[in-house]
Amino acid sequence: MREEELRREQFGRVLDQTDCTIMHVDMDAFFVTVELRDHPQLRGKPVIVGFPEGRSVVLSASYEARKFGVRSAMPMVSALRMAPTAVVINPRHELYREVSKEVMSLFNSITDIVEPLSVDEAFLDISGALRRLGSPLEIGALVRRRVAAELGITASVGIAASKFVAKIASTRCKPDGMLLIEKDRTVEYLHALPVQALWGVGAKTLESLNRLGIFSVADLAATPVTALQKRLGSGGRVLYELSWGRDPRPVTPTRTEKSIGAEETFAVDTYSDEVLTRELLRLAHKVAARLRGAALTGRTIVLKIKYSDFATISRSKSLVAGVDSAGAIYDGAVGLLRMLGRRPQSVRLIGVRMEALESVGSVPLQFSLDRREGNGRSAEVASDAIAAKFGAALIVPARLLADKPQQGTAGTP
Repeated sequence: MREEELRREQFGRVLDQTDCTIMHVDMDAFFVTVELRDHPQLRGKPVIVGFPEGRSVVLSASYEARKFGVRSAMPMVSALRMAPTAVVINPRHELYREVSKEVMSLFNSITDIVEPLSVDEAFLDISGALRRLGSPLEIGALVRRRVAAELGITASVGIAASKFVAKIASTRCKPDGMLLIEKDRTVEYLHALPVQALWGVGAKTLESLNRLGIFSVADLAATPVTALQKRLGSGGRVLYELSWGRDPRPVTPTRTEKSIGAEETFAVDTYSDEVLTRELLRLAHKVAARLRGAALTGRTIVLKIKYSDFATISRSKSLVAGVDSAGAIYDGAVGLLRMLGRRPQSVRLIGVRMEALESVGSVPLQFSLDRREGNGRSAEVASDAIAAKFGAALIVPARLLADKPQQGTAGTP
């Protein structure tokens, strides 16, 4: 498509692309479209990626399935009730990771300023690529062509003068679209949107805003910031700034992890301390291995519990120094679990994560005076080496050998 056609195709007029050098690229229904490469006969049909049994959740849904109301993270039981004719495909996470690497490699061939947000989306600063590859719209079209031709999937591209607006643009043009929001027309565009289009406006925040008579971004922009802060705290100021299109954050190529964790949804709700502590041990080993793999330590242990009525609580404990051993994480998590006392309801989900992450070497590791703690970490490091060489961890605590794996959802960094 020629430059003039690209500039006219969205609003029927020539677009001003000045300073629109931030791009948000998001794959469309990533897990599903990757699977459809091997199952082309399912194109155009409702497809769900996830495990069909137990309490698993939807990992990804095709746009045909979404028409029935199916959404990611929805319980699979509910999804199949809404779309009983949907085809369910078991996930292949290793394949998705490989395709994700290819996606990010493609982005880095466009510009070296790439900020990944997840396995299938990223911000790109294309200011340095304009002279080499053309206008922002031409670069966006190039990205979409290459994703389709080289990876066999589709992507939606949002282009704007800021990260926030670029993300909104990619969301509003899905699936398989491209939208450029001109810098001088940003406020005009935003104020025509419903308030839930803003980052941070979830169900509870939306309810609070609606009580104030705020239903659109324009409504929010016209509300005194003091009133927003009184109702929403510091988040009120953030939303006010976003309603006027103010987002000075640059695209940051290397993103610092804020937390690393893992969680498990049980096949059957449980009151059992034995089941909960055994699962904490498994999760502690997962988290510790991820920390060591990223050369990070964590100084804050966070325990997450979701009860059978879906009420969720979190408890945390700060350490004097960073840790990356399963033993230390497990001990801290179990201590937090004990502090909760008698549980009011059975437990549906349990999770552990480490926060206040630091690079190994920036601070001393916390070790116990008990020699067994050091020996335990050494065994974990040896297990890491075995896993790296043979592709799977072959060393696990004896307590977990007789335990059958739970079918559920696992958290990621």
